[in-house]
Amino acid sequence: MLERAFRGSRRYWTFLLFLLILSLIGLLFYLRQLDRGLGITGMGRDISWGLYIANFTFLVGVAASAVMVVLPYYIHRVEVFGGIKVFAEFLAASSILMCLLFVLVDLGQPKRLFNMLLYPSFSSVLFWDVVVLSGYFVINMLSGWFTLDYEEKEEGPPSWLKALLYISIPWAISIHTVTAFIYLGLSGRPFWHTSLLAPRFLASAFSSGPSLLIVLLLSMKRFSGFSPKTEAIEKLSLIVAYAIVVNAFFLFVEIFTVLYGDVPEDLMHLRYFYLGGPGSRFFCVSWISSLLAILSLIIFLIPSLRRRTNTLFIGALSAFFSIWLEKGIGLLVPGFVPTPVGRYATYFPTLPEIMITVGIYALGALFTSLLFKVALRNEPA
Repeated sequence: MLERAFRGSRRYWTFLLFLLILSLIGLLFYLRQLDRGLGITGMGRDISWGLYIANFTFLVGVAASAVMVVLPYYIHRVEVFGGIKVFAEFLAASSILMCLLFVLVDLGQPKRLFNMLLYPSFSSVLFWDVVVLSGYFVINMLSGWFTLDYEEKEEGPPSWLKALLYISIPWAISIHTVTAFIYLGLSGRPFWHTSLLAPRFLASAFSSGPSLLIVLLLSMKRFSGFSPKTEAIEKLSLIVAYAIVVNAFFLFVEIFTVLYGDVPEDLMHLRYFYLGGPGSRFFCVSWISSLLAILSLIIFLIPSLRRRTNTLFIGALSAFFSIWLEKGIGLLVPGFVPTPVGRYATYFPTLPEIMITVGIYALGALFTSLLFKVALRNEPA
C-alpha cells in the first residue's frame, strides 16, 4: 500500500514539493529559535503561551473529532461511513503529530521533552496530555492502516483491531478533556475557570474536525477520482450542524453567566475579548469568529443549502476558521490579559513564530496527503 504515496501526477508532486519547501522554511526559523531562544517570539513574562499553544489546543480538537465517524460506524452500524472512516483516522493521526510538534517548539529546547518523559511528574496535567496524545496517535495509525489492509484483502477486522477501535472512542474524549484540564489548573486565570470548558472544547471539536474532513473529502472529489457517498457527506454535515448549535449554546451560557453575575474580574476578560483594551490587537478576532459562526450556522441548519456542494464547502470552511479563531488566540490571549495584578500586557506573534507555525501545518498537510494517497484506491485524475 505504501507505494501508492509515491505515485501520482505532476500536480500531486508539485503540491508535495510546495509543502516540503514550507516545512523546510519553518525548520530554518526553528533552528534560529533554538539558537536565540524563545525571546524571538512575541511571548514574554505576562503572556507565556502564544501561537504555538493556541494551535495545539485547536488541533487536539480536530484529532478528537475522528470519533464522530468511528463511533457511528462501529457502534451504531452507520454503514455509509465505511468509505471515509480511514480518512478520519488518518486525519486524527496527522493532527496529533502537529500537536506534539507545537508542544516541542513551545518548550524551547527539545531536551525538555525528554526530561518530561525520563523524570515524569505524575501530578502534571501536561505530562498526562502528552501521554494520551501519543497513545491516540499510535491507536489511529494502527487502526487506520490495518483497517485499510484487511479491507483490501476483503477480510473482516480481527478481534484485536476491533478492540483497538472501541478503545479509541473514549480515548478521543479523554485527549481534549485533559487539554481543558491544563487550562483549568491555572488558578490565577479566572477566564478559564468554568466547568463548561471541557464540554465546550468537545462541542467545538465535533464541529471543527468534521468540517475539515468535509472540506478535504470535497477537495478530493474535485481533484481525484475518489467520490465519497453523498449520504455520508450529508450525515457528516448533520453532525456538524448539531455540534455548532451546542457550541453556540455553551458560549451563550458563558456570556450570560458573566454578564448577569456582574463579577468585575470576569467582566474584564470578557470585555477585553469583545471590545479590546490597552494594546489589544485581537479584539476583532472575536467578531470575525462570531460572523463566521453565524454564516456556518445558517448554511448547516438550512437543508437546501447544506446539500449543495458549493455552499456546504463554504459553510465547512467558515465553521473551521470560526473555531480556529475562537479556540485559538481568542481563548488564549484574553485568559492572560489583564494579568492577575490588572496589567494589560500586549502580545502579537513575530515572523519566526508565524513561520514555524506555518512550517508545522505544512508538515502536517504533507503527512496527511501521503496517508490519504495510501487510502485512495484509484489514481488521481
